[in-house]
Amino acid sequence: MLPYRNSITACLATVLAAGLLSTPALAQNRSAEAVTPSLPIKAARQQPRAVTFASSPAGIKGTLVLPLTSEGDLATRAALLSEAERGAIARALTAAEFDYTDQGTLSLRGIGGWDRIHVVSTGKDLSPAAIQKLGVMAGRALMKDKGPITVLAGGLTAEAAAEIATGMGIGEYRSDLYQAKAREASAPAGTTIVSDAAEAARTAYDDRGKGLVEAMAFARDLSNEPANVVYPESFVERTRAAFAGIAGVNIEALDVPAMEKLSMGSILGSGRGSARPPRMLIVRYTGRGAPSAGPVVLAGKGITFDSGGISIKSSSGMGDMKFDMSGAASVVGAVLALSKSRAPVDVVAVAALTENMPDGNAARPADVLQAMNGKTIEIISTDAEGRLVLADAVAYADAMLNPAAIVDMATLTGSIMTALGDDYAGLFSRHDPLARQLLQAGDASGDLLWQMPLHPSYAEDTKSTIADIKNSGGSGAGAGAGAHFIGAFVKPETPWAHIDIAGMAWGGANDLKPAGASGYGVRLLEAFVRNFQPVPKVAPEE
Repeated sequence: MLPYRNSITACLATVLAAGLLSTPALAQNRSAEAVTPSLPIKAARQQPRAVTFASSPAGIKGTLVLPLTSEGDLATRAALLSEAERGAIARALTAAEFDYTDQGTLSLRGIGGWDRIHVVSTGKDLSPAAIQKLGVMAGRALMKDKGPITVLAGGLTAEAAAEIATGMGIGEYRSDLYQAKAREASAPAGTTIVSDAAEAARTAYDDRGKGLVEAMAFARDLSNEPANVVYPESFVERTRAAFAGIAGVNIEALDVPAMEKLSMGSILGSGRGSARPPRMLIVRYTGRGAPSAGPVVLAGKGITFDSGGISIKSSSGMGDMKFDMSGAASVVGAVLALSKSRAPVDVVAVAALTENMPDGNAARPADVLQAMNGKTIEIISTDAEGRLVLADAVAYADAMLNPAAIVDMATLTGSIMTALGDDYAGLFSRHDPLARQLLQAGDASGDLLWQMPLHPSYAEDTKSTIADIKNSGGSGAGAGAGAHFIGAFVKPETPWAHIDIAGMAWGGANDLKPAGASGYGVRLLEAFVRNFQPVPKVAPEE
């Protein structure tokens, strides 16, 4: 047997010398930044509709969208239609017992020269969020209409006309990224918004709505992409491409050596099990006329795939863990929307990007990590990794950016879904003036929030016998314990809030979205930052 063993040894030596096989030590050296290669794959490009604003329709063809607040609107808003056409629509609405008091739709065919007349009721709520939602529903309902779309918005304000256009653009988003035949079909005809104040509506759309449509698509694309396409490095590349040429933007991506110098042991420890090296992405936009009191920092959990690590998840539903970077996608998307609209704000997105995988180098339960601010963490579960990466993200923001406020967003816990379902994201904050601004932004944007408690008992739940804090609070208030953990890495006086979006980030198809990512948080954070008012930097009373 010895000669045979010697021949094997000789062969292995030859292979190693030729560089055809890595030694175990080299294979586990994550700081070497080696990335497992994969075949290139690229999503087919979606063909969006062009949007124009006009005082009269371009022609009588394609689809007509007719928003109605009451039966009487038919005579005024649809005045360009013939009396016979209006009569046919009126009879159809009566026969269908159309309800004008709540948002609803009715599609009619065979009337006049239109392929379809899509009637939408605005309901009693004419707020910007409600009107935009109406547009989202219309855009989604008309996805398969390839001809031109004409929206009769006469009698509505310029802002309302712009919100309809914004909503329709958001509603037209497709999540079928790799169905090339469907997405690469010839571009659909454009949408014309007919308004009494066409120029003002165009300005309002160009100043804000258009950027929101593009930012929502950017964030949803990132979240919908599979983890072999979007991982920490490619997330950074896509971000650089999206912000290219926008004034006032600075992008920095901390690699492993840079994070090691800053002692970011929490994110580095969480990402040890993956061949994909982590990144801490910092995107700052400073608009002309922005206040000088320090930036508003938006920190996002960016787990590009979450297997659970050593505390591995069950295989059922694990594929949905490609969405575990939705918080990072939304904070970067919000900054993209603000920068595209040239908003006079100072804002920073900090995206904590890593992949949570199990291998021989992965962090284990009972390991102790040390975050950038020196606080030590006992790992109870490696599947509670989102709070680990955010610990270094918020500690970095607090130490390096002199923030006016820090808001972190994460698909953090299943327990928030048990509490709030898919109707609200959970809001936690030590600073009520900051929480009130976020709640107002939620109402204004349609991305709703519900404030949850930060009870003093959560500190006791996360006490460790070996370290400063542990990353799991047991079987109690999981969402609250997770929020408390993240807040422990922010100075008490720094205005801070945590938003748990686990129930809001993705789901099945409905009247407002296709299956996959929702883009929740982009509009919320955009509205919050745009209207932010400084909050006193005072530590809350114990």
